[in-house]
Amino acid sequence: MGSANFTESEILANIYATALKDSGYKVKEKLNIGSREVYIPALTDKSIDLIPDYSGNLLSYLDASTTARSAEEINKALPGSLKAKGLAMGTPASAEDKDAVVVTSDTASSWSLSSIGDLASHNSQLSMGGAPEFKTRAVGLPGLKKNYGVVPSSYTTIADGGGPATVAALKDGKVKAANIYTTSPDIPANNFVVLKDPKNNFPAQNVTPVFRDGVLDAKALKVVNGVSAQLTTEDLTELNSEVSGSSKMEPSAAAEKWLKSKGLTK
Repeated sequence: MGSANFTESEILANIYATALKDSGYKVKEKLNIGSREVYIPALTDKSIDLIPDYSGNLLSYLDASTTARSAEEINKALPGSLKAKGLAMGTPASAEDKDAVVVTSDTASSWSLSSIGDLASHNSQLSMGGAPEFKTRAVGLPGLKKNYGVVPSSYTTIADGGGPATVAALKDGKVKAANIYTTSPDIPANNFVVLKDPKNNFPAQNVTPVFRDGVLDAKALKVVNGVSAQLTTEDLTELNSEVSGSSKMEPSAAAEKWLKSKGLTK
């Protein structure tokens, strides 16, 4: 069982690994491997057998020309792209960790905001903050302009990937909107509002178990899919909070707690 080199991926890997162990499988964890450029080759060369990934970014990595945006489109296209590399996928979870445009509850109320497009009528007052790449990548400012007519009057580069500095800038009013990932525990903690994205500017990013084709037997696949069937975005947010928040729970302990709460382990 592998994981990418960030905390949420380690939590997810521990969840799938612990569920498999509880069902009688011997599982060895190889966590914190690195980026997709490292762990996809590790799957194909048999260094690892299974890893949790995110559907939209995975498809874009495998097929740079893809135009799939919605979960349905991505889940339809992904199996074929994986098969070309000798890989397969389990059932995607409803849980997503994706880019989002986030505002404070006060801004949402005073500007009558529910979706990203509602910001367009406030372009002259709109200051936005986020990662440097958000300024230029297709799903960033160019996508907001193309899909919603949203063109901020200013953009503040904050290089912490939607972390504490980005949260502070939004909370303190230095920016009116920010690019923060949907499973950030700072969203519920600060009563922030995630604006709806009806045009799928941000591709779906459902948590998806990916493995070398044929490496999981029917029982193991049932276990893996059983985990995915119960994993929600809210669960993922809470797990991130337990591990990265004040309680500082180990990813393995958070995984065990979640699995027991869902009746997936003894």
